[in-house]
Amino acid sequence: MPVSAPEKAGHVDLAISGMTCASCAARIEKRLNKLDGVTATVNFASEQAAVSFDPGIISLDDLVGAVEGIGYGAAVPEDAPPLEDPAKPYRTRLALAVAASVPVALWAWVAAARFGGWEWASLVLATPVVVYSGWPFHRAAAMNARHGVATMDTLISLGTLAAWTWSVVVLAAGMGQGVYFDTATLITALILLGRYFEARAKRRSGEAVRALLELGAKEAHVLRGGQEVLVPIEALRVGDLFVVRPGEKVATDGVVTEGTSALDESMLTGEPVPVEAGPGSEVAGGTINASGRLVVRATRVGGETALAQIARLVAEAQAGKAQVQRLADRVSGIFVPVVISLSLLTLAGWLVFSGSGTAAAFTAAVAVVVIACPCALGLATPTALMVGTGRGAQLGIVIKGPEVLEQTRKVTTVVLDKTGTLTEGKMRVSALVPAEGVGEEELLRLAAAVEDASEHPIARAVAEEGRSRLGSLPLAESFKNRAGLGVEAVVEGHAVVVGRPSLLSERAVHMPAALLSEAASLEEKGTTVVAVASDGKALGLVALADRLKSTTRQAISELKSLGLTPVLLTGDNERTASAVAAQVGIERVLANVLPDAKAAEVRRLQEAGEVVAMVGDGVNDAPALAQADLGLSIGTGTDVAIEASDLTLVSGDLRSAADAIRLARRTLATIKGNLFWAFAYNIAAIPLAIAGVVNPIIAAAAMAFSSVFVVSNSLRLRRFRPAREAL
Repeated sequence: MPVSAPEKAGHVDLAISGMTCASCAARIEKRLNKLDGVTATVNFASEQAAVSFDPGIISLDDLVGAVEGIGYGAAVPEDAPPLEDPAKPYRTRLALAVAASVPVALWAWVAAARFGGWEWASLVLATPVVVYSGWPFHRAAAMNARHGVATMDTLISLGTLAAWTWSVVVLAAGMGQGVYFDTATLITALILLGRYFEARAKRRSGEAVRALLELGAKEAHVLRGGQEVLVPIEALRVGDLFVVRPGEKVATDGVVTEGTSALDESMLTGEPVPVEAGPGSEVAGGTINASGRLVVRATRVGGETALAQIARLVAEAQAGKAQVQRLADRVSGIFVPVVISLSLLTLAGWLVFSGSGTAAAFTAAVAVVVIACPCALGLATPTALMVGTGRGAQLGIVIKGPEVLEQTRKVTTVVLDKTGTLTEGKMRVSALVPAEGVGEEELLRLAAAVEDASEHPIARAVAEEGRSRLGSLPLAESFKNRAGLGVEAVVEGHAVVVGRPSLLSERAVHMPAALLSEAASLEEKGTTVVAVASDGKALGLVALADRLKSTTRQAISELKSLGLTPVLLTGDNERTASAVAAQVGIERVLANVLPDAKAAEVRRLQEAGEVVAMVGDGVNDAPALAQADLGLSIGTGTDVAIEASDLTLVSGDLRSAADAIRLARRTLATIKGNLFWAFAYNIAAIPLAIAGVVNPIIAAAAMAFSSVFVVSNSLRLRRFRPAREAL
């Protein structure tokens, strides 16, 4: 059947059905990767395949057909059937298995000597358990056998059918040997119980992202011809004006044009305090209007909204595979055939060397088949990654991929941009210092006119101050921007220069000693000072201040508690930078760094043996974020900075940087703990089964427990709390 849903250029996430263990995932991944132009990773825990492909070589129908050709189902998520409770298919079969296996076990263990004919009664009860309750295992095993492969279901089917068949033969032939109906029923019941709990736990591991996707509004009150019209969210277009009443969700990303209110952004940022919004404020879809009526102009819709992008980044992270998981995948791919071979060798070995008889040999062989568990290996990484990234999304932390986790463990130094990271990023003019014979209005008018043509935060602050105090500003001509130094333009026939004193020196402008002394004094207070000159003559100074975020000092303290050395990296001069650093507790300062030199400074630290994390929010931070071993972007910053980073802090609160590193490290530790358990369990359990120490029933319980343990251990990450809440 043709697939109707459109794929994104060269990438699609397929919903996979029919997988029962990590071997299934490895098999599907191998099949997809054999196709020309296809690179795929299959996630057993999320039941999805992330596929990159060349649409010119292969179609989406070909991808789906390749998966269906080996016995599994595949669909684009939009075309997939509605998500049901994954534990539901096990309930009826599990109830029957438990109800029948208990009396069968009691007869075999307790009442056999006093209850004649108990074997025939056991056959009657065991048969529906093995056939009906165990049917999913047998069906999957038969389907896999047709394709010449074996999975975890093959082991379970072989173990239960062998125990049941042997018992029927013994009973029918009157051989007088022990029967294993209790083994067949209890194995089925225990495996189903394990699958039931595993399915429930796997669903819980993905709840955070599902909840994130459901946060968006379903309808919007759009203004059409002055009237409010209720339309589905899919009908909303960029540029539409829509109304948000108190208590309603903001329909999509936009800019407020009318009204004032407070918005609850906790679902995106993790911060419980509402944020004030008014005309000109940017708002995000999915946030909740707490009070007044707002009119918003839509700027981004559909998959371009902040909520959709966060969900996409989290989903991509969950689809990825850490390097350590690839080893587990390779083991899972050959695991089942190896176990079947070991079981046959065990049977032969016991028959030839033990002298204990057929029953003991059979028991040991079945125990080997049943106790082996590749599922724990397959679930070790993806479940922890799903829970960790989902918890991060709830806290306003977006982890881009599993490889990020390893980097957080190695980081030694965290480099911090100043504007927008340590500070609010809203510069304000704090002082005007005109030169002798120059009025404040003239100084501000010329400076503001030139800065009005620039988009730099300092320039905007100067221009806004000029416009608020003087009204309209004169037009600036022949504007030139000197990145990191300042700006130049012609205003009313005068050549005006605004920027660092070094830029004025280049233009042979003499700075009076009084101005230089005043500049030094202002910089020691942590303000940024720009000099202004006209026609080669110094007009004075404009001092600007950017308030530190109230949480910055605590954030620096939390980063230090993680063993990290904070470094302030800024274009400010040494005095200003050192003053700001002293206020927040940073000892190392890299000042006078031009925007295009930030990446070089990060590289220099790396060459000195540091493993560097970089935190920034602007366009000029993007190269440094990409250069760093770990890039953390403040989510209130630019899209290019977010794209270049490894971790995104949606709230803009620097304390989230420490939370992100702690969460990433905790997730990595959980993955490693899961993998250690999975490998150690199989390494220890299989030899014990071969030696006959573990009987098949205990083996089934242990196997079921191993998968449930791995998923449950991952679910502990849901309890992760920011350091300030954990106290």
